Amino acid sequence: MKQNHTFGDQLEHLTALCEENARIDELLYTLYDVKRGLRDIDGKGVLTGLTNISTILQNKKVGNEVIPCDGELYYRGYNVVDLVKGCAEENRFGYEETAYLLLFGKLPTVSELEQFKKIISSQRVLPRNFTRDVIMKAPSGDIMNTLTRCILTLYSYDKNPTDTSVSNVLRQCIGLIALMPQLCVYAYQAHKHSNLGQALFIVPPKKELSTAENILYMLRPDHSYTELEAKVLDLALTLHAEHGGGNNSTFTMHVVTSSGTDTYSAVAAALCSLKGPKHGGANLKVVEMFADLKKHVRDWNDDRQISEYLAKLLDKQAFDKTGLIYGVGHAVYTISDPRSIMMKKFTKQLSDQLHFEKEFALYEKVEELAPKVIGERRKIYKGLSTNVDFYSGFAYRMLGLPLELYTPMFATARIAGWSAHRLEELICGKKIIRPAYMSVAPAKKYIPLSDRTDDN
Repeated sequence: MKQNHTFGDQLEHLTALCEENARIDELLYTLYDVKRGLRDIDGKGVLTGLTNISTILQNKKVGNEVIPCDGELYYRGYNVVDLVKGCAEENRFGYEETAYLLLFGKLPTVSELEQFKKIISSQRVLPRNFTRDVIMKAPSGDIMNTLTRCILTLYSYDKNPTDTSVSNVLRQCIGLIALMPQLCVYAYQAHKHSNLGQALFIVPPKKELSTAENILYMLRPDHSYTELEAKVLDLALTLHAEHGGGNNSTFTMHVVTSSGTDTYSAVAAALCSLKGPKHGGANLKVVEMFADLKKHVRDWNDDRQISEYLAKLLDKQAFDKTGLIYGVGHAVYTISDPRSIMMKKFTKQLSDQLHFEKEFALYEKVEELAPKVIGERRKIYKGLSTNVDFYSGFAYRMLGLPLELYTPMFATARIAGWSAHRLEELICGKKIIRPAYMSVAPAKKYIPLSDRTDDN
């Protein structure tokens, strides 16, 4: 009697077949000097392009020797530390100025900045019925997926979506920079209402508010926030706005842009890359890790208890059992991540205002102990420091941002850097990006269907 197997019945067999035929001998990667992850054996990124948008320094040359140094990050040649200090001293928000700098390569004058902010404000208007027809329809708890769907759908509302001239792409990019906060918050509000059964709040942004202020204004039911809260969120947006061309999502932007596709497709691809837990979800992992730590460490002042927990993380015996201490270490920085230093300073101010002093002290304790534990367990004695995700997740939690918005906040910031890199690729790229892959599959003789067996 003939048996009818469902897809579910066959899935285990098909999975095993897929895995068996996908494997490649690890020795071949060494034999052919494959730069896995586009990195050399020392972890240094393979040079695949040039950029003048941002500069990352992690070492300096002294004589003939290259030595690690405190990390430095420059946007268009300007040290990010100086940009942040300048805004703090003048008591103003910095993300809009940062976006202008990344897009146009120069610091704006007072009039240029005011005009740019007016342009951004004028673009904070979604198409008619977009919220109802797109955002509210089939809302998801994964806001990054909703965000990607929204970006792709905006293509249909653009009267000139495929034109890749600099002028048209610049128009589209500025529009997306303006709309990203609204899309994120509305997507979360739709999820909260439809999937969690809570009250629905859809509030239009205010033209006179900064990007950071509008996020808190649209997100909170009472629309209120302190100046420090808005300034800390603005700092996080500024620090996440750009980080070189080699990070996964920005490189994705270059790769997809080089194919000649439209802006909405390129941004959607970058969003999908950022969503990956190895890239944009790190600050969420830090918060979840600390929640687990607080369950298992009774005395937050006991170095031994904390060190034992950190050792269990490395031994894959605690939290998500990946062997990682999230928020510690970076692919580029060794001695220090300048973004983490600035984030820590402002997070301390926020913790004092909101009475999270004990938790901040715990973060400081883990920051102190983690490199020591890693050095002992992994025999890694190069510089290890916290990265920007270590304190930014804590800041988001104090601000009351829902976990679902952590990675979307990264995207809201990074859209400025992605836009600058898309324009750079269009102007300078010239060629489609197509790295080489060597086939190691043996040639096989074709077998007629009637002669095939499980053995061949």
